[in-house]
Amino acid sequence: MSGPNGDLGMPMEAGAEGEDDDLEETEYAAINSMLDQINSCLDHLEEKNDHLHARLQELLESNRQTRLEFQQQLGESSSDARP
Repeated sequence: MSGPNGDLGMPMEAGAEGEDDDLEETEYAAINSMLDQINSCLDHLEEKNDHLHARLQELLESNRQTRLEFQQQLGESSSDARP
């Protein structure tokens, strides 16, 4: 049987094997719990990223509109200044 580092472990007695199975199940349960927490964190980050992306899209569109309005005002001002 290999240890947590992949090293070969010492042969185990028959009585200790049941304890080892319980320990492995506990370790797997702990790992699954940690993976669930990581998954939840990643889901939360993805939601925040989606929200930020949407807000940035809105900001870009607002900036485009403002720039167009500014360019129109400059065009009107320059045409008014010409005799």
